[in-house]
Amino acid sequence: MTGTTITRADLTDAVYRAVGISRNESAAFVERILEEVASSLEKGETVKISSFGTFSVRDKKLRMGRNPKTGEEVPIAPRRVVTFRASHVLKDRINAGHRQNRDAAE
Repeated sequence: MTGTTITRADLTDAVYRAVGISRNESAAFVERILEEVASSLEKGETVKISSFGTFSVRDKKLRMGRNPKTGEEVPIAPRRVVTFRASHVLKDRINAGHRQNRDAAE
């Protein structure tokens, strides 16, 4: 694990370098994509990005949990959560990189 995080600024810079449009246009492009994904998920739609993965919304029901400090049972409210399932292509890329790093270390 490298310990780095990819930010919106990093994505904007990558679009700027790859496409060659201005930084402002690149930032607007990245924001529009993220807004479209978020909007679709808010509506309960599934967002599938080919060769990357699928984002979906799952409804969780009311359940009982436990306060770890006191041991008291407390209800956990129903809520919606976003889940991500990586595509096989992404999984294969990740595992290939892991194998290469492991082989290089030996």
